[in-house]
Amino acid sequence: MSRFKRGAKVDSRAGFRQEKEECPVPYGLLKSARKSGQLNLSGRGLTEVPESVWRLNIDTPKEGQQDVSFTGTDRWWEQTDLTKLLLSSNKLQTLSEDVKLLPALVVLDIHDNQLRTLPASIGDLQQLERLILSHNKLTELPQEIWKLTNLRCLHLQQNLLEQLPEDLGQLCHLEDLDLSNNKLTAIPDSLANLNLVKLDLSVNSLKSLPPAISQMKNLRMLDCSRNHLETVPRVLAQMASLEQLYLRHNKLRFLPELPSCKTLKELHCGNNQIEVLEVEHLKHLSSLSVLELRDNKVKILPGEITLLQALERLDLTNNDLTSVPCGLGTLPKLKSLALEGNPLRTIRRELLTKGTSELLKFLQSRIQEQPDGEPTEQPNTAMTLPSQAKINMHAVKTLKTLDYSEKQEACIPDEVFDAVSDSVVASVNFSKNQLSAVPLRIVELKDTLSDINLGFNKLSVIPLEFSKLQQLVHVDFRNNLLTSLPMEMKALGKLRSVILSFNSRTKDLFIKSKK
Repeated sequence: MSRFKRGAKVDSRAGFRQEKEECPVPYGLLKSARKSGQLNLSGRGLTEVPESVWRLNIDTPKEGQQDVSFTGTDRWWEQTDLTKLLLSSNKLQTLSEDVKLLPALVVLDIHDNQLRTLPASIGDLQQLERLILSHNKLTELPQEIWKLTNLRCLHLQQNLLEQLPEDLGQLCHLEDLDLSNNKLTAIPDSLANLNLVKLDLSVNSLKSLPPAISQMKNLRMLDCSRNHLETVPRVLAQMASLEQLYLRHNKLRFLPELPSCKTLKELHCGNNQIEVLEVEHLKHLSSLSVLELRDNKVKILPGEITLLQALERLDLTNNDLTSVPCGLGTLPKLKSLALEGNPLRTIRRELLTKGTSELLKFLQSRIQEQPDGEPTEQPNTAMTLPSQAKINMHAVKTLKTLDYSEKQEACIPDEVFDAVSDSVVASVNFSKNQLSAVPLRIVELKDTLSDINLGFNKLSVIPLEFSKLQQLVHVDFRNNLLTSLPMEMKALGKLRSVILSFNSRTKDLFIKSKK
């Protein structure tokens, strides 16, 4: 009898291993999905999707095979079609044609895998509204994908796409299209047929934009940053709903003229070759709240800048300005004025370090002194403001260290990340601030960041995006308000040390982070 028990124990373990190999998805998850219509299989290391997932709404569940009386309390026969399937952050290289067995899918998320192709049967998912394919290795898309006319959101960023067909224009209900971080050299004219609200074309190889893009009357956000644009088509001015326009890191020499963009709130043109700001470029931007022109070659800021009465943030960092209009002091909503890195001769350096409020008061006083608003040159106080004065750029360039500690800031300003956008950063120190959340732009440093210090802040949660920092070796979370760490941090394969002392539940934190 004892020998039988020992044998049964061995067989039980072997059976468990075998079952796990056959279906790495717990049956309880499948059972729950039949009732909720949602199945989350993200981050499970899957190299393929089990057949039981595709056949979820076809095969009779185990409960049905055991109880055919229809009197059980489990009510297994009451199933809901699967409408949401999350397969992100796995190791999928292909997707089965059996995906067509889930025709009721509304959301399909397969981002962060290793897909090189998609099955033609994906075109059978006619109810699909949200398709997330970002962070894969796709070089082309099947013709059938353009039949998904109910799509409202299509994310294709971080793939290897070099071109898109005119058939893209068949997705007539599409509102959100992300094509960033691909290898696109052109955009099809059929893009004009789409009902887009958000379009991201950043980090491609575009040298121009098709004039047809102006026909998208509902577009609110357009991001063309980090391309090779030298001009922006004049017809872009016809986009009456545009609210945010990003043109950073291109080869522009002038601001675009946008006379019909009455609702434009943010215009980002940093890191270009803009030398002149014409009055024509400014007078139509009455709704603008953010104008970002850092790292250009602007020599003169026209007095008509005061026409932008809604302006809240003006960034002129690292240009060639020797003076600025005193009228800036009259802008009623201006909260942030960045002038670092300009050869200013009319503003003392120590005044600039006191912040925007004191700077605006100074400009207002100059207007009172000189009713015509023209500043007096003060050559004896000539001073070139330091580039990226908020941080030590010498440390960034020589030590690969970004230090923004002991500032008592509630959030890390965008200017800090903008300043190091073209630098290699291996170490970040944001300790001794008042941060209640990890700055999401830290992910921009994911390719090189190995050491981060977030100690002595007010962090209560670590976002899932933190797991994208795959080069991390050391992390310091000491003296925060953390009670747990996300399980996704286990994917940080190079992580060697996590300092968690003086948090809310240090012991539990340590255990969770080591599981």
